[in-house]
Amino acid sequence: MKPELSVVIPVYNEEAGLATLFARLYPALDKLGISYEILFVNDGSRDRSAQLLADQFRARPDVTRVVLFNGNYGQHMAILAGFQATRGNIVVTLDADLQNPPEEIGNLIAKMREGYDYVGSIRRERQDVAWRKHASRAMNHLREKLTHIKMTDQGNMLRAYGRNVIDLVNQCSEVNTFIPALAYTFARKPTEIIVEHEERAAGESKYSLYSLIRLNFDLITGFSLLPLQAFSLFGIVLSFLSGALFVALIVRRFLLGSEVQGVFTLFALDFFLMGVILFGIGLVGEYVGRIYQQVRGRPRYVVQAILEQKDEFGTVSSISNARE
Repeated sequence: MKPELSVVIPVYNEEAGLATLFARLYPALDKLGISYEILFVNDGSRDRSAQLLADQFRARPDVTRVVLFNGNYGQHMAILAGFQATRGNIVVTLDADLQNPPEEIGNLIAKMREGYDYVGSIRRERQDVAWRKHASRAMNHLREKLTHIKMTDQGNMLRAYGRNVIDLVNQCSEVNTFIPALAYTFARKPTEIIVEHEERAAGESKYSLYSLIRLNFDLITGFSLLPLQAFSLFGIVLSFLSGALFVALIVRRFLLGSEVQGVFTLFALDFFLMGVILFGIGLVGEYVGRIYQQVRGRPRYVVQAILEQKDEFGTVSSISNARE
């Protein structure tokens, strides 16, 4: 029978905190009094995470499924693989680091039952370093202005999705995407709730400053052509200004004769314009690179094995080399 709830948890080098996650997650879901399944997606962990997940599957095979990647493909690819395997009417994503308490899942489900098909979450008091809070706030503001996707706290992975949204996400074949934003565009009735936030149970964040910038750049270029359009407009304005400057210099040459005082100003303008051109080439290259990745048609990830209870007789399946 299909469970009412599916919980998708990407795992990457979380050996130190998995035992605590298991100890809190299963009791929290058991208290809900509904049928559920938990899908752990091991994203090529280099520690003992895969072994611990396999042990947990053997301990609770009735509600546990484990998807094992053959390498590291990133958090969003792990979530997409989990979406493909889910069977529940409601799907909740949760990080393995316990910064989002599993006990909050019940609040998301209660909100979904009010008729919403997408429930995002806003961290009440973020337990992160100051630079991450400020960077996240700035990226949220920029993203909303460029894409018109309204998510108060885009970096929080604790979210609930209706089956209709999950089915639409599964139909997409984008190589690079940002799942919360993609799901938001498909939702008929989205909303947000406030949830608690805790310090990491163990380990350290897998996102560096560069990774956060890269993620938000993917989000902006993946959901809007505005950066290209803005650069085109900027180029037009610079062309008119450059033309006006050229005319002014010619007039000045005829009126005042040869001058050398402005040569360094011209160098500065030249370097500025070259910087703008290089930035534009990089921006165009970003979009062209996305097209290149898409037309190659390579699998977004490779599943090495899936651990699950196959039927009512307790048969366990291990599917190797499954590709998506």
